Amino acid sequence: MDWKDQLSALKGLVPDAEDNGADNNAQPSEEAKDKKKTTLPKLNICFERKGRGGKTATIVAGFGDETSQEELEQIAAKLKKQLGTGGSARGGEILIQGDRRQDVATQLRNMGYKVSL
Repeated sequence: MDWKDQLSALKGLVPDAEDNGADNNAQPSEEAKDKKKTTLPKLNICFERKGRGGKTATIVAGFGDETSQEELEQIAAKLKKQLGTGGSARGGEILIQGDRRQDVATQLRNMGYKVSL
């Protein structure tokens, strides 16, 4: 008896096994892989004034190693454009000029990131 024949014989014994049972098993695993790939890091937003000549800055940290510098610069550019302010992306962090913690948190949540202030 071939393994396919054995599988067919067992298929009738499983209560939920129907003709489309093989399709249902394949789809969740692909969705699970996609979710693992698109898991976004939890970001920390803080406020700094030190070393900036008295000027304030909002710092977004926690992107992790899997976020490339190009992705970081794209996120920073999007934030700067949406908030109408200056900033930069360096060393795994995004710097936004001024005390814009709430605004930055709102925009990052809209992008799908988890944020803590």
